Amino acid sequence: MKTIIRLAAAAAGLSIALGSMAWAQDAKPVRVRGTIEKVDGNTITAKLRDGSQATIKLADTPRITAMTKAQLSDIKEGSFIGVTAMPQADGSQKAIGLHIFMDSQKGVVPAGFTPWDREPGSTMTNADVASKVTASDGETLTVTYKDGEKKVTVSPSTPVVRFNPGSKDDLKPGAQFFIVAATKQADGSYTAPAINVGRDGVAPPM
Repeated sequence: MKTIIRLAAAAAGLSIALGSMAWAQDAKPVRVRGTIEKVDGNTITAKLRDGSQATIKLADTPRITAMTKAQLSDIKEGSFIGVTAMPQADGSQKAIGLHIFMDSQKGVVPAGFTPWDREPGSTMTNADVASKVTASDGETLTVTYKDGEKKVTVSPSTPVVRFNPGSKDDLKPGAQFFIVAATKQADGSYTAPAINVGRDGVAPPM
């Protein structure tokens, strides 16, 4: 009888393990935005953008990128930037957030244009700045990537951040963060190999 019970328990454990593996294999990477509430080692308790609470387990050695406040004037021709934008009727993109990548990220972060989820209908363009035209109401950037280019209008109020090497010291309660590729687990928590976090009150604009 004991042998039967042990076999049943083992089978149940195997079933749970296989179920968890299947969940992990089926789960697609998701973007996660929120504010850190608590940090315990590599585990973060956060309030997400929709108001819900979540547990995020970072990798043993996570890649941490700190975002600091920048200015539109910091963007030069040749800068590699990310443009969060809303498409306009004339085919241009109206920037709602800009981030300046580190030099070391050029050629590593994929360049291109893709739908985004910052706002309904928003887009993301990672590209090199080919030209800048300054006007009284802001600037117009032409950004280029392998398969094309985009015209981006930027108002003086558009938030701009710069990416910097970060550390676990940047992971503190109150800091806002953005995770590009988290994996949701069967228990509702998330795992992530990397995190972008605002430093000194900076909010991720992407």
